[in-house]
Amino acid sequence: MLRTRLLTAIVLIPITVGFIYLGGLPFLGLVVCLTTLAEIEFCQLIRRRTFEAAHMFGIAMVWLFLLDGSFPDWSLMRPGLAAILSLSLGWLVFRFGRSNVADWAGPLASGLYVGLFASSFVRLRALSVHGLWSTLLAAAAILVADSAAYFVGTAWGKHKLAPAVSPRKTWEGYASGIAAGGLTGCLFAWLGRFVVGPAATMAPSGGFVLGLLIGTVAPFGDLAISAVKREAGVKDSGQLLPGHGGMLDRLDSILWAGVLAYHYVIWFVS
Repeated sequence: MLRTRLLTAIVLIPITVGFIYLGGLPFLGLVVCLTTLAEIEFCQLIRRRTFEAAHMFGIAMVWLFLLDGSFPDWSLMRPGLAAILSLSLGWLVFRFGRSNVADWAGPLASGLYVGLFASSFVRLRALSVHGLWSTLLAAAAILVADSAAYFVGTAWGKHKLAPAVSPRKTWEGYASGIAAGGLTGCLFAWLGRFVVGPAATMAPSGGFVLGLLIGTVAPFGDLAISAVKREAGVKDSGQLLPGHGGMLDRLDSILWAGVLAYHYVIWFVS
């Protein structure tokens, strides 16, 4: 299990870093592909609760937020939301007696969640000065925090963090993730001063604070999806990524890291 998990990470990390470096349309394309897969898995979890989730409306919601994050001058959000809501309500009327309001609301809510949070990463990478290194910093912080929480929790964890939702998560793992996130953020901010220059990165103290925030808050994205999986009666959202589960399993805390990093940078760094 651990070997498979590491091999998957070894393959995915360089690919992801390469797309982050490219930015622009290549990075948008990567985010669209990953979040579309995650949204499909989310809708499949909803369907396991006997709801007839209409994937197309959830996916459309995700794409709308990503396009709006990439091309804000197009002013897509209001007409896009109006179109998706109108078409989905029409679908509900057409399927009256076979579908209910929960069937309509489920994919819209999941698409709103995945799309809104993922658009923060797109907006973060699009920042002209701090975009590249801040995106790499956020990705590294959550990756290292997740890994530290997993390994420390597995080896020494004794006190359960949220046993009703995720029995394997422990306070020891959570604390180690916070510390690892802060140290990673500080290290990446310091390295950025040599790689991209002081003007294009944040101070090491700022990186430390952002890393602490990511390590503290982002795990709740994992817990939130764990609660959904509990409701659906499954361990993983899918089997797409060997050793990691599904795409939604891999992105659950990363989505929260993107929201935190984007707003931290625009409020306190830029």
